Amino acid sequence: MEAYTISYHALTILLTLLFISNFHTTLASTSTTTTEYYNTYVKTACNSTTYPKECVKDLYPLASKIKANPQNLCSTALSISITAAQNSSSTISKLSKNNGLTKIEVAIMKDCIVNIKDSIDQLKQSLNVMGHLGSSNLKSQINDIITWVSAALTDENTCTDGFDGQSVSKTVKDTITKSILSVVWPTSNALSLIHNHYS
Repeated sequence: MEAYTISYHALTILLTLLFISNFHTTLASTSTTTTEYYNTYVKTACNSTTYPKECVKDLYPLASKIKANPQNLCSTALSISITAAQNSSSTISKLSKNNGLTKIEVAIMKDCIVNIKDSIDQLKQSLNVMGHLGSSNLKSQINDIITWVSAALTDENTCTDGFDGQSVSKTVKDTITKSILSVVWPTSNALSLIHNHYS
């Protein structure tokens, strides 16, 4: 009887261990499948943007946060654009305080900073509305967002337009151009994603 009891307990323990092992394997497999699905969703969405490589670079690490949700996807893209614009504004502002700049260069940078700040405001408005999309007035909300993001993109591109016909040093021009491109890429991609998922 004692041997039977020991065997029964041993069998129970073995079956429990097998169940736990299979349960963890199933969970791990499900988790891997879900992660792959989220990653594929982001890659596929980025393929239809203006700058797909930059899109994947920005959004792929955040795939688990986006969770294959269009609203999360577009909101995340807008947030990245805002951060890029804020960084660009800071970079150009610091550059404008350097010694040895011409009056024309300083004026171009000041105009550029104003344009970027306008862009940030428009992107923030877009992000706010994107976070409160409603089914009753969805089309109107999306139209507003697209208008604001398009205007933000125009403001960003206006920065480099200031170089036209002006005598500007290569260093200044290259620094501003690089800084502006770091904003134009995510903003253009955000606009593409919004168009593709809501228009």
